Amino acid sequence: MTKIIIIGGVAAGAKCAAKARRMCPDAEINLYTQDTHVSYSACGLPYYIEGNFEDYRKLLVRSPEEFAKDNIFVHLEHKVLKILPDCKKILVINIASKDAFLADYDKLVIATGARPRIPDIKNSTLKNIFTLRTIEDGIAIKEKVLTSKRAVIIGSGYIGIEMLEAFVKQHLNVTLIEQAPYFMPAFDADMSELILEQLNSVSSGRFRVLTNTVVTEFTGDETGVKAVRLADGEEIDTDLVLISAGVVPNTELAVDAGLTIGQTGAIWVGKDMRTSNPEIFACGDCAEKTSLIDGSKIWVPLGSTANKEGRAAAINICGGEEYFDGILGSAVTRCLGFTMSMTGFTETKAAKNGFTPISVTVTKNDKVGYMPDVNNITLKLVADSETGQLLGGQAVGSGDADKRINTLTSALIGKLSVSEFVNNDLTYAPPFSTAIDPLLNAAQILKTRLLKGDI
Repeated sequence: MTKIIIIGGVAAGAKCAAKARRMCPDAEINLYTQDTHVSYSACGLPYYIEGNFEDYRKLLVRSPEEFAKDNIFVHLEHKVLKILPDCKKILVINIASKDAFLADYDKLVIATGARPRIPDIKNSTLKNIFTLRTIEDGIAIKEKVLTSKRAVIIGSGYIGIEMLEAFVKQHLNVTLIEQAPYFMPAFDADMSELILEQLNSVSSGRFRVLTNTVVTEFTGDETGVKAVRLADGEEIDTDLVLISAGVVPNTELAVDAGLTIGQTGAIWVGKDMRTSNPEIFACGDCAEKTSLIDGSKIWVPLGSTANKEGRAAAINICGGEEYFDGILGSAVTRCLGFTMSMTGFTETKAAKNGFTPISVTVTKNDKVGYMPDVNNITLKLVADSETGQLLGGQAVGSGDADKRINTLTSALIGKLSVSEFVNNDLTYAPPFSTAIDPLLNAAQILKTRLLKGDI
């Protein structure tokens, strides 16, 4: 009987366990997690805090009892202290009882995820300073919101943006602070400016955004944080703080076990999700990724990717053959009626990776102008000026920005040139698009620029 042990049980770990059971009906499968829940949608936490639903259990995909019906044994609040690859064992401690024990494996999966990055800010351990990663984090923040009037968010990544909307809809006055020179630094600066302009237009004094701003200290007392002090001396009164300054991969177990760590700082894996030890696999936010644009190593932690990697790991563990080639870094979020989506390389990233990028930005209606729900979207397409290959795209606006990016992803995976993409046979009807879709309009303009050598 094959013994499979999985460390971590959110997206990648839970998916791997479920798929492995279907592929290997006779295997012994044990999943260890130091969390109090397993198999839940961490991506849904901002929408729980926002008030879209009251019962956090809606975020739970599958309970330990449901796993047990399939003979998958989930061990909650069990921390793996060490991997012993030479004897194929792990050292585990029961967090509640403090009992430690060894467990044998034939195949091991590391799905330890990532943890919030905490900036070097004085007094960051004060009460009511939160990060958002687990179910408990979400519950604690929601409870504090009910007795609060003001909030400060540090960081304008996807979690920061989603929590801005959540706090505003819970009637808090919010200050969002970004250390980078521009808002949502995953986007190009010109697109960031459009996003910020749109959000400011609907602020009505409910929130403000500070960029190029450094927090140096939290002040408060034994009851919790009371204010946030900036490098310029300004103090912002607050009832709670959310730190959403990015995440870092949990690689400590892998490092200690002598596994190869990739150039991004995450665990190196092959396309079959094997680490440098062929009996140990890694998947999800702790594992390094490969860019489908140019084959470079990247690290973009997303729940959708974690599920795909967990599935691939399970298939290969059970003797199948499944390759996960890589990612584009496709992402989408929303804030106060405004959608932000992207895929592939930004213009900045393309230049950094050795391309000579050329881009075009257009603002168009997302559907025919006489439709009652018509809205604007702004699209930016990026291509390589030497080959014409599409490299990436960004879309922002109140209209259907995300579906244009989803269309573009297929072109990027197929490594289409702008000339090849421009005649894409997209669907059209007035409620859904203009006769020439904004995405194709942008491609037409970009093709013209390429032909003219207008770089």
